[in-house]
Amino acid sequence: MADSYVRVRGAREHNLRTIDVDIPRDALVAFTGVSGSGKSSLAFGTLYAEAQRRYFESVAPYARRLIHQVGAPKVEDITGLPPAVALEQRRSAPTSRSSVGTVTTLSNTLRMLFSRAGDYPEGTAERLDSDAFSPNTAAGACPECHGLGTVHRVTEESLVPDPALSIAEGAIAAWPGAWQGKNLRDILAALGHDIGRPWRELPRADRDWILFTDEQPVVTVHPVRDVGRIQRPYKGQYMSARRYVLHTFADSKSETLRKRVQGFMVAEPCPVCAGRRLRPEALAVTFEGQDIAALAGMPLGALAGLLRPTAARADDEVAPTLARDLVARIEVLTELGLGYLSMDRPAPTLSAGELQRLRLATQLRSGLFGVVYVLDEPSAGLHPADTESLLTVLGRLKEAGNSLFVVEHDMDVVRRADWIVDIGPRAGEHGGQVLHSGPVAGLADATASATRRFLFDTAPPAARTVRRPAGTLTLRGVTLHNLRGLDAAFPLGVFTAVTGVSGSGKSTLVTRVLAEAVREHLGDGTPEAGEDAAEAGPMARAQLSGAEGLSAINRLVRVDQKPIGRTPRSNLATYTGLFDAVRKVFAATDAARARGYTAGRFSFNVAGGRCETCQGEGFVAVELLFLPGTYAPCTACHGARYNPETLEITYRDRTVADVLAMTVDTAADFLADIPAAARSLRTLQDVGLGYLRLGQPATELSGGEAQRIKLATELQRTRRGHTLYLLDEPTTGLHPADTEVLLRQLHGLVDAGHTVVVVEHDMGVVAGADHVIDLGPGGGADGGRIVAAGTPAEVADAPGSRTAHYLARRRARPDAS
Repeated sequence: MADSYVRVRGAREHNLRTIDVDIPRDALVAFTGVSGSGKSSLAFGTLYAEAQRRYFESVAPYARRLIHQVGAPKVEDITGLPPAVALEQRRSAPTSRSSVGTVTTLSNTLRMLFSRAGDYPEGTAERLDSDAFSPNTAAGACPECHGLGTVHRVTEESLVPDPALSIAEGAIAAWPGAWQGKNLRDILAALGHDIGRPWRELPRADRDWILFTDEQPVVTVHPVRDVGRIQRPYKGQYMSARRYVLHTFADSKSETLRKRVQGFMVAEPCPVCAGRRLRPEALAVTFEGQDIAALAGMPLGALAGLLRPTAARADDEVAPTLARDLVARIEVLTELGLGYLSMDRPAPTLSAGELQRLRLATQLRSGLFGVVYVLDEPSAGLHPADTESLLTVLGRLKEAGNSLFVVEHDMDVVRRADWIVDIGPRAGEHGGQVLHSGPVAGLADATASATRRFLFDTAPPAARTVRRPAGTLTLRGVTLHNLRGLDAAFPLGVFTAVTGVSGSGKSTLVTRVLAEAVREHLGDGTPEAGEDAAEAGPMARAQLSGAEGLSAINRLVRVDQKPIGRTPRSNLATYTGLFDAVRKVFAATDAARARGYTAGRFSFNVAGGRCETCQGEGFVAVELLFLPGTYAPCTACHGARYNPETLEITYRDRTVADVLAMTVDTAADFLADIPAAARSLRTLQDVGLGYLRLGQPATELSGGEAQRIKLATELQRTRRGHTLYLLDEPTTGLHPADTEVLLRQLHGLVDAGHTVVVVEHDMGVVAGADHVIDLGPGGGADGGRIVAAGTPAEVADAPGSRTAHYLARRRARPDAS
């Protein structure tokens, strides 16, 4: 009889300790363990990597030569391994032209439906090709907005927010500060404009010319300087406020500058296509009386309803055939709780969990069997109600003859597994061992397992006293996305959890509306923790009818799951700033001073000390033709990042590359007497990241790890006044044991007098909050309302709340998350 197991022998990838493990095929297998224990190293770094390598061995010799640069996983032998498909939570953000329709390929079928079966205007000679219905092709894109649907421009109101000020007083807020701004004001004065008169009193023609002209006249300026300073005249060239903003946003290499001028731009629907992104010829074609932009803008559930009558027709015409395919694929997405999404929803606005479920639904329709699906936390970002649907879909994949290897922290998913592989006992060098491989019930005997307690402990959680608020921050008439005229009250000085099913409006309310309101109150235009200033274009702004209680907030910290960098050059040490202290330590050694090496010599981001082959990245990009590109260790420095001369300098017998290779825990001992580094390392340990290497590339970090690095970076700073902390699903990617560590830090912030608001699906976190705001009842158009608000006990009893049942269950038993 054929062996029904995948048998791994001698796995040594990352921190795996030469492990042997047997895993059944045709089963749902959960890989568990604390963050950094080695479960992803086994599931992705070993099993999937080996399946991928075997596939590559079968392709063209040229492709094989490139693959050899990437290398094979460190394992002696794997038998019984079928072809594998990986569904990871991709760290890189998709482009603004990517959408739900393109990720799922639903848009391809919809375009074909309009091309082949759409109703064309009378007198049309020939049918349009399907490309003509795509905003991402030259044949289909609106020529005015190039298929984006929006145009970015500036207005007098955006450039001059306070018309009571004069130009001399800084009325044109969009202009740069310091000498460059003064230069432009002096040029205007030299051109004969009254820069001391309030802006609103200037003639309309003058105001329009100053802000919007494309002319760039050159005049002689006679500057007025302080007494004693040289006052030489100079030639100055004028640049209008619009020209400055648009050129800076398009051309500046400074993310800070781009972020600043972005605040003076407004996004408006394209005046030609009215935001529909397509040429008029394509928009003239209809199906069931609506153009393709209207159908792409419908929630998927509603779109399926519109297509069902056509799909139900018995004939074999093109329209019913295509409609049946669309309806069947949409039903899978609806089953996964994604029916609230529309096909034109931009992919960058989706969470990592939503993106992964979209790809999962696509695989379910692929018809593959005999395949190993390796999934990275498929329950991430899911409300417990949505997790039930996920398990149903995973069950169908298994019934189709596939194996499911799932890296997972959600104990509800783990309980439903056929087999569990628990890695540990702790993270990094203290993990990498198989503590149990077998049926789930057998984990009860694995005393060293950190997972065991959360899987089997049925004692109710200890009662805690709910904190009393120190005040309230109230937002009135909130309108953005699916929030319509919403009033929301956030108690201050307590821990608040915002819950609701996927798409109910939680992140919109907290990380967009609340964050915007507080930032405007504080007059803070700087990027927040984790905010990428280079993201394309201004976003739609929330509308508010009023806000109260903002004066109690002195500082805002918003921590999200965006990557801390997009290439291997970015890492934990550089992001937190602790590497500055490390470089100074090496520069202060006798050997470094004797050679004249400064701290800059030990930076891998500048020429001099770095390896020039990889330019300090430690990796080189490898293009794989028809496959996604990847990174391989540099052949010159072998990943060390530095040239040999730099690596001759040691501190306590360690090179700077050795320090970057240390884990946070190891470095905390090694650098204990360096205060600047020790403080950073201590806060990283406090949020449970002691297992990460200092130089671990940002591309290898999960969203949850990136978020905790940002939180640690904030925690090491001196906190003055009342700070509002906003966190978007901070427990994503965390084992329950790691969640306990993180929650101690967050509750510590509240005990210190600050306010913490988290968007969260983990019912353990919600049950331990002081206040809960539950949005819903559904997602998309069916959400956007506050269903319940109050203490966890009050929300657990709320009628009409989809969260109530799971919260009540969690309050009764700690493992029922």
